[in-house]
Formats: sequence, C-alpha cells, structure tokens
Amino acid sequence: MREGGTVCVETYARLHFGVLDLRGSEGRWFGGIGAAASAPSLWLSASRADALTIEGDDADRAAAFARQFLDYHHVSHGAFIQVHRALPPHAGLGSGTQLALAIGRALADLYDLDARPAALAHAMNRAQRSAIGTWTFAGGGLVVEGGRRAGSSECGPLIARLPFPDTWRCVVVVPEGPPGISGADEADAFARLPKPSEQDVHHVSHLVLMTLLPALADGDLDQFGRALTAVQEITGRWFASAQGGTFASGPSRALVRQLGDWGATGVGQSSWGPTVYGIVAGSEAASRLADRVREALGSAGQVFEGPFRSEGARVWRA
Repeated sequence: MREGGTVCVETYARLHFGVLDLRGSEGRWFGGIGAAASAPSLWLSASRADALTIEGDDADRAAAFARQFLDYHHVSHGAFIQVHRALPPHAGLGSGTQLALAIGRALADLYDLDARPAALAHAMNRAQRSAIGTWTFAGGGLVVEGGRRAGSSECGPLIARLPFPDTWRCVVVVPEGPPGISGADEADAFARLPKPSEQDVHHVSHLVLMTLLPALADGDLDQFGRALTAVQEITGRWFASAQGGTFASGPSRALVRQLGDWGATGVGQSSWGPTVYGIVAGSEAASRLADRVREALGSAGQVFEGPFRSEGARVWRA
C-alpha cells in the first residue's frame, strides 16, 4: 500500500456525439462516439485519512461516490477529498461519470487498487449505457465504443480511438435552461423510447465507419462535419419523444442551428443537452465563433473553446 502524499486528478468534459444502436437486435445495445473537450474540466485532490471527509464543489455526490468505491473494495480507512472545480451538472458533459472516475482513480492510487478505467467504471456502477465517458477518461481523441451485450454489466469495449488534427477546434456552449435528463428519469426515458428502424441503425453505423472515421484519418473537416451533423440529426430523432424534438427544447435547439449558420462545420448536442457544440478549423475561427455565441447569450450561459483533448485524465502526486 502506498503511503502518504496527495493524489490530484483533472478530467475533462465528455462530449457525446451519438449512440449507435437502440435496437439491440444484433446482440449489443447502445455503443457510441464521442470525445473530450479541453474545457471545462474537473479537478480534485485526495489524501489518506481515517475517516471520509469531502469538501468543495458537488460535495454530496462526491461523498456518495467515494463511499461506494471504498465499500466496493472493502477499505476500512477513509480519505480527505477536495473537489476544487466541478463540471456543470446535468448538462450533457458527463459530470457524474467524470467525478466518479476521478474519485475512483485517486482512491485507487492511494490504496493501491485496480485503476484501469473499465474497473473504475464497474466499481462505480457507471457505463450502464454509454461508455464514452470511461474511454475519454482513459485517453484522448475521438473514441468509438462497441456497446453492451444483452444481460451483461460489462463496460462497452473501446473499438477505435483516432487523434484529432491539431488545428481543429471545438466551441462548447452550455446555455442556461432545463437540465438534461439523468438518473432514474434517464432510465425511464430509455425504457419508453421507441426502437429506431433497422435501416436507421445501419445507416448510422455506415456513416461512422465509412465516412466519419476515414474523414478524421484524412484530416478532412468538411466531410467529418457533414457526417457528424448527419449522425446527430438521425440519432436526435430517436430521442425526440423524450426531449421534445431532434434537439432539446429551449435554447439548445436554436443554438445548434445558429452554430452552423455562424461557420461551424460540424454541430450537435451532447447527450441530453443542454450543451451544444460546433467544430471549426483554427484558433481564429474558434475565437470568432465563441465571441459571437457569447454576444448572443449574454450572461445566460457559458462558452468554452479549444482543441479536443489528445490525452485522458491528468493524474499526479502533490
């Protein structure tokens, strides 16, 4: 068991670009594509202690995750955990998964436990549907995960990870508005969703395999953006009965359209929203787009800009 010291973890907002299969007729459910943005991020620190003490942002949820991890591994000691910066909750950024994995990783390092991302997700009961957040925690680039087998609790496997070109930039918009669906409400929403057509499911997979991934490998932003926008339009319709349309009601719907009108090549909504995003080439284009969104939003939201993450969570000893 490692003694002393403080473990620090910084992890980043997960952008969910789309689910692959809500039918499950081929033996696996869900699956998906996504990436991590360079901002916003979560940062916490943890040190060993006799009892469990949590301070900082999102402390109640952090305490529940820490207790779950310690109980799962039958650790009788505790920890002093400070959440110095949290991700916006219930905004489509994977805040719960990133907080759970960051706490699990810090405690695993403190007590010399299994720190593999899939093992952390299993201990924290994450990746029940999407494993995108687990694999963006593990590493950078665009990730594709293969979904869960029916009746299995295993984390969906990572089946592809491709780096983004250095010049591509993502503008992430978190407008004020109704929170995204989460927790028990999310489980209920999935249970009520109508199954998409087999043609739609096959079309999305073909777009990902034969257009989106090759375009990324070639550095072709125009083709990548068209494919991503098409995937978002198709999969958004799968969720329309739960969120009121292809994109979430409120400001998200208008912002997706405006991002495209203002120069973004690929646009969409992350998970249930309200977060939306647009992808452009170059830092100057990203700054112009971000400034225009900030002007339109005023104080009614947050705007972040930067490259996609090329690495996973940062972990270090203090």
